[in-house]
Amino acid sequence: MSKITAIIPTFNEEANIGAAIESVLFANEIIVVDSFSTDKTVEIAKSFGVKLLQHEYLYPAAQKNWAIPQAAHEWIVLLDADEVITPPLRVEILEKVKTAPTEAGFWIYRSNDFMGQRINYSGWQGDKVIRLFRKSMCRYEDKQVHEEIETKGKVGYLTHKIHHNTYKGFDHYVAKLNRYAWWQANDYAHKTGILTPYHFLVKPWFRFFKHYVIERGFLDGLPGFTISLLQGYAVFSRYAKLWLVRRGINQ
Repeated sequence: MSKITAIIPTFNEEANIGAAIESVLFANEIIVVDSFSTDKTVEIAKSFGVKLLQHEYLYPAAQKNWAIPQAAHEWIVLLDADEVITPPLRVEILEKVKTAPTEAGFWIYRSNDFMGQRINYSGWQGDKVIRLFRKSMCRYEDKQVHEEIETKGKVGYLTHKIHHNTYKGFDHYVAKLNRYAWWQANDYAHKTGILTPYHFLVKPWFRFFKHYVIERGFLDGLPGFTISLLQGYAVFSRYAKLWLVRRGINQ
């Protein structure tokens, strides 16, 4: 039977890291890649006896691409610290690897909680990520935000979902969007032409409309409205920061 390495990148995740590690105890090796946390993340991780590595964090894809070669085994389960492998998914992963599949990796859908509520619409209903993959056939594309795995083979699908609690507080979520907007500004710098009112008015408005109306965010109540509004803000923020970057202003 093929063995599995679980990789969990962390930074100040004391509220989540214990549950994340517990959900991957089925793995033959567990590596926590910490970005020099200042809370109790490292202490909690060490209490589980995992392999702990510390590495400077630049952006998500760079950290994950550094972590993947550290794995001892070919099959990797990569889990963000605010995610949990549910028991049915754990069984499915073990059964899938046991069959020696030919796929390079597998898409796994996520169930998302936000503002204390399960989000069923708002554009998150189809949320999926490649979290089970072969070390030798996959790496993350080198972009600073919304990175996805590039594979050398076919990608399949698993049935059961990862549980994802993306919400640590309103201010924390907005700060995350602002951080991502800076990264996106750098990603977009060479592929976006002249910035116009279309970028600052039309695109943010349409992003709100897409999440709230087309993708039925209104059915998620206030959390759905908040997600839609913040997604529109994120688009505006991306281009505002790109405008700043092009003028040599990074704050």
